[in-house]
Amino acid sequence: MTDEVIARFAPIPTTAISDATGGMNNMDAALKPLRQDYRIAGRAVTVKLPGGDNPAMLRAMRTASPGDVLVVDAKGDLTKAVAGDFVVGMMKTLGLAGLVVDGAVRDVHDIRALGFPVFVRGTTVAASSKTGEGEVNVPISCGGAAVRPGDLVVGDADGVTIIPREQEQAVLQKALAKLEKDEAREREVAGDIDAVRRYLDMMASK
Repeated sequence: MTDEVIARFAPIPTTAISDATGGMNNMDAALKPLRQDYRIAGRAVTVKLPGGDNPAMLRAMRTASPGDVLVVDAKGDLTKAVAGDFVVGMMKTLGLAGLVVDGAVRDVHDIRALGFPVFVRGTTVAASSKTGEGEVNVPISCGGAAVRPGDLVVGDADGVTIIPREQEQAVLQKALAKLEKDEAREREVAGDIDAVRRYLDMMASK
């Protein structure tokens, strides 16, 4: 798929994408953005780490292209951070689109100041280990969702969802249709108490 497809997904809420996939590819709700205004849409560069270790993530940064999203399976470990503000700052300089970590980061205040989208399970004060274990660009499970290299990653204040590459066009059309339907429904009832009552009556009768 082209960057045009990513651009078309970028403004779509994750809620509409989730509805389009039947909720099958959503990450654990505990993975949230460090700032509510963060939003990501890009190709996954996957990283599989032992909990709290990070050299494989640094290797992944060397292979990533501008606009990619690093998706890191750190086994949900919250005892050691896989990145701090220095590493996240390098990601921003490289032009990456974001970082998703099923694990922990640290230097939260300074990361927020960078304005670089980070979605993470939690934070900690402890630094990462440096054993060097881990794999890059292999299929992973992150936050309970299967992620393969090149899958599309979309995240916003509601969470993170994955669109498998071969499903992108179908999911895009379904998500756009869902969004259009929701917006039409909202226009129909907005500010109209009688329309709201009719809608509630209709739903109650089903």
